[in-house]
Amino acid sequence: MTDQAAIDALAALPVPPQGHFIDGRRVPSLDGAEVETLSLRDGRALATLAAGGAADVAAACGAARKAFEDRRWAGRAPAERKRILIRLAELIEREALSLAVLGVRENGTEISMALKAEPGSAAGSFRYYAEAVDKITGEVAPTAEGALGLVTREPVGVVGAIVPWNFPLMIGAWKLAPALAAGNSVVLKPAETASLTLLRIAELAAEAGLPDGVLNVVTGQGAVAGEALALSPEVDALLFTGSGATGRRLLEYAARSNLKRVYLELGGKSPNIVFADAPDLDKAAKVAATGIFRNAGQVCIAGSRLLVEDSIHDEFVAAVARHAAAMLVGDPLSLASEIGAVHSEAQLRRALGFVESARAEGAEIVTGGARLMEETGGWFMAPTVATGVAPEHRLFREEVFGPVLAVTRFRSEAEAVALANGTDYGLAAGVWTGSLSRAHRMVRAIRAGLVHVNTYGGSDLTVPLGGHGQSGNGHDKSLHAFDKVQNLKSAWIDLG
Repeated sequence: MTDQAAIDALAALPVPPQGHFIDGRRVPSLDGAEVETLSLRDGRALATLAAGGAADVAAACGAARKAFEDRRWAGRAPAERKRILIRLAELIEREALSLAVLGVRENGTEISMALKAEPGSAAGSFRYYAEAVDKITGEVAPTAEGALGLVTREPVGVVGAIVPWNFPLMIGAWKLAPALAAGNSVVLKPAETASLTLLRIAELAAEAGLPDGVLNVVTGQGAVAGEALALSPEVDALLFTGSGATGRRLLEYAARSNLKRVYLELGGKSPNIVFADAPDLDKAAKVAATGIFRNAGQVCIAGSRLLVEDSIHDEFVAAVARHAAAMLVGDPLSLASEIGAVHSEAQLRRALGFVESARAEGAEIVTGGARLMEETGGWFMAPTVATGVAPEHRLFREEVFGPVLAVTRFRSEAEAVALANGTDYGLAAGVWTGSLSRAHRMVRAIRAGLVHVNTYGGSDLTVPLGGHGQSGNGHDKSLHAFDKVQNLKSAWIDLG
């Protein structure tokens, strides 16, 4: 069992200035530029990062290209790549507590969630794709006699990855693990507010035996380093998780440079639909609360729209509000806390702005709606439930990425489907019903990449995660993640 005293001791350790990780070593920015990162617990300075510019990105991409072209990694047998990546998973597990604490100090996720969702998930991803890489085979095409058609899978080359601040290790591993397992070289750009753990992962990868230049990490502002990575002609495929606005710019940069493939996961406004015949309404209410309020609502698949059948609406919403009000908002490094910090002052203002606009448009705030613990210097917000949210309301349509739940009632299955699909997004959804037939109908009717039934969240690596509509394209997780980082090559052989 994790000990609070061990967490506190790790949280007290100073964080030295951090350089980029390029070609197997830590280096400062070529122009000496730095950027400060803050602790969300108290708003104080936590660490200094190298602020990467175009020259630093070019150096990282050059190292990655050289490593790919000389085949120091791509040329190794799949079983050898597997051995090194499994060793990396073991090293992550060895440092799981220190990685989790370091990440929480930077991004504010509650430690009880981070321990599982960050190092645990990252280690699992590296192990999963390592185990898969020597089991994925090519194809022999069903050709006519006298010809042989072969289809092989090859790494795309240099993969660029840009990952967000909310779960940097988990989402970073979703990008890194299949890309490395397939034999690619990678240049990773973490969020400027959540880079520390991914820099440490690069060091652990080197310790595990990954050759120099195969994994490079450039830190700094997204508008500078991220843009340079997306514009680089050395990058063959770009993997991104983040906002729709940034995703659009990345597509433009790809068009302006080398037409690199761009895969985007852009968040959502996910519906969680509760029918009166749900088998356990109290469980559904509790999961509805945790499905939006864990990590202060800063989860891509968060069930941020609760659609409730009219006949149970009032009773069910009251149960959700009770569960929400009982969740402890507190120091993210306390094992007792169930909800940690909002990621920034700007993010907090945005979430509170949605509360005010909901009130102005006629919604009722049943619980929450205010800032908490302002005296700490950190950014905390009470879990908030708003009822009477109509489809035309801003809170119904736009992603908050904060602890705010929009509740809307429905009267029929057809209306529930129309409300669920009444958004530009299509990342995730949930359906609570005791009818197997209805569950199947709803799974087919809802436009989303992931549909939960009688649960919300918790799917593992065996199933893909990807969006429909403006939630993006391509898939993280599962064997389908290899599709983004491999090319298919056909050989047509005349047998004479």
